[in-house]
Amino acid sequence: MSKFWILNVILGFTLSAGGSDMSAHAKKTALPDAAALNRMAVRFAPTDLKVKISSLSKGDRAALAKLVIAGRLIDHIFLEQFWSGNVALQKKLLEDKTPLGKARANYFSINKGPWSTLDGFAAFLPGVPERKLEGSNFYPENMSKAEFESWLAKLAGKEQEEAKGFFTVIRRAGDGKFKSIPYSEEYKKDLTRAADLLREAAALTDNATLKRFLTARAGAFLSNDYYESDMAWMDLDAPLDITIGPYETYNDELYGYKAAFEAYISVRDDAESAKLAAFAAHLQQIEDNLPMDAKCRNPKLGAAAPIRVVDQVLASGDGAHGITTAAYNLPNDDRVVQQKGSKRVMLKNVQEAKFERVLLPIAERVLAKSARADVKFEPFFTHILAHELMHGLGPHQIQVQRRDTTPREELKELYSTIEEAKADVTGLWALQYMMDHAKEMALEKVLPLGPAAERQLYTTYLASTFRALRFGLSDAHGHGMAIQVNYLMGKGGFAVQPDGYFALDLERMKTAVRDLDHDLLMIEAKGNYAAAKKMLDAAVTLQPDMQKAIDKLHDIPTDINPRFVTAEEIAPSKSAKKK
Repeated sequence: MSKFWILNVILGFTLSAGGSDMSAHAKKTALPDAAALNRMAVRFAPTDLKVKISSLSKGDRAALAKLVIAGRLIDHIFLEQFWSGNVALQKKLLEDKTPLGKARANYFSINKGPWSTLDGFAAFLPGVPERKLEGSNFYPENMSKAEFESWLAKLAGKEQEEAKGFFTVIRRAGDGKFKSIPYSEEYKKDLTRAADLLREAAALTDNATLKRFLTARAGAFLSNDYYESDMAWMDLDAPLDITIGPYETYNDELYGYKAAFEAYISVRDDAESAKLAAFAAHLQQIEDNLPMDAKCRNPKLGAAAPIRVVDQVLASGDGAHGITTAAYNLPNDDRVVQQKGSKRVMLKNVQEAKFERVLLPIAERVLAKSARADVKFEPFFTHILAHELMHGLGPHQIQVQRRDTTPREELKELYSTIEEAKADVTGLWALQYMMDHAKEMALEKVLPLGPAAERQLYTTYLASTFRALRFGLSDAHGHGMAIQVNYLMGKGGFAVQPDGYFALDLERMKTAVRDLDHDLLMIEAKGNYAAAKKMLDAAVTLQPDMQKAIDKLHDIPTDINPRFVTAEEIAPSKSAKKK
C-alpha cells in the first residue's frame, strides 16, 4: 500500500475539497455515475491555451507542426508506462458513446488513467486495481520489494546500474526471473516514429542549437543513451523551446528510479527570459549563503544554468495528466547537472491561467479582507521561478559514511516530497535574500522591493498553499506543501482570525521560513532517511481551521484543463479531423 495514499486518506483533503462523489467510492460502494464524473471533471477548468507564432520563421512553423505530432506520440508511451491496461482501456472507452461512456472517457483523458489524481488515485472505473500501482508499469505488477531487492543484490555493477537506471523497465523472463529491458526496445515502435519526426523537424529549422538537440534526441530514442542529448538540450537557444523524452520519476513510487516520458512544445518569450535571467547571475552567491552548514554548500556550481520563459503550445505524457505543470527544472541526470547546472522553464501562459482561474478565487475565500489585495501575479510568477532555480542549488553530491552518493539515492521514495518542499521554501528564502541585497546584486530594476513587496510575496505564497493542498498527498508537491503548512503555521507565520480568515505575521513568517529551510537542506545534505520520514509523519494531519478553509473551496476549480488551441490549428489531431 502506498504511503502517499495512506497520508491522503488520513488528511481527507480532496474527498471533501474536490466537490466529487469519490468519498462514496473510497468506502468501496458504487463507482461514480455520469453526473458524478462530470462534477469531478469540472474541478479542472477547461482553458484555451493560445500562442502567437507569427514571429516564427517559415521553417520553424513547419518544424513546430512536426514536433506537435511527435509530442502526441509521447502520450501513447506514457499510457503504457502508467498502467499495462491503459491503452486497451482507452480504446474501449472511446467506443462507448453513451453519456456514462463519454463522461468516463473525458475523465480518463484528464487523468491519463482510471485513477483520480485529486482523490488519492482511487479508481473511478470498473475492472481496474482500486488504486494506482506503486510501481506503475515499470515493474511486474506482482513483484514485491523484497523480491526485487534480492535480485538486485546479486547483480554485477553494470547490470545493477541498468536495473536501477532511469531508462529501463523490469520484466519477468519466461523462467520467472527478472530482466531489464531498455526503453528503446520496450517502446520501439513509437520511439522510432518520434525519432523520424524529430529529424524531419531538425531539417526544417534554421536554428543550429535546435537542429543539434533534435538530432541527438532522435538518436537517444533508439540508442537509449540520453546523456549527449541532455547536454545538447542544456545548450538549446532557439525560438522553439522543446522538451521531449523520459524525465521525471514521480510515478515510480517504489524506488523513484524510473523516468516517465513527457513532452513540452513551446515558443520562447524572449523579453521575459532576458529579464529573469538576471537572477541566474547570482546563484553562486545564494548557494554560498544558504541557511545550512557551510561545509555542505557547493563551493562551485556548474556553468550558469539557462532560464527560459515560454508559452506552451502542447504538453503530453507525464507533462499532461492531472495537475498541469506550471514550470519545470531539468534534466535529472546528476552528471549533466554537475557540468552544466539545470535548466528552468517557466510556462507563462499556464501560470497566468492558473492564477486567474484558481488562485484569485481562492484568495477571496480564505484570506483576511485586508490581505486579498496583496495577491498579485508577479510574486506568484517569481516564486515559481525561484522554486525551479532552487532545484539546482543545495546538496546534489554527498557522502554518507564515506560513501559517495546522492540525496535521491539515500532518501529513496521520500526524495521527491522533500525536494519539492525544499525548492518551495528555499525559493522564498532566496527571494527575501535578494530583496535584502538588491542594491549590491543590481536587482533594483528586476525585483520589487520594500515592505509592500514582501507582504505581496508571502501573502501570495500563503494563498498558493491552499491551492497546492487541494491536489492531495498522492502528489509530491501537495505532500511537500503539507510539511510547509504545518511547520510555518506552528511557528506563527500565519494564523486564522476570529472570523475564520487567515492573515500573515510577516516577521514570524520570515524566521520560520529560514528555520524550515535549514532543516530540509540538512536532511538532503546528510541523506537522512529517518529524519525525512519523521518530518513526513509529522504532516499527516491539518489543524481544523485549515481543513475548514479548504472545505470552503469545493466549488472553485482545483486546476485548469488546457485545450491546446494553437496545436490543433497547426497540426490537427485525428479526433479533430473526424469532427
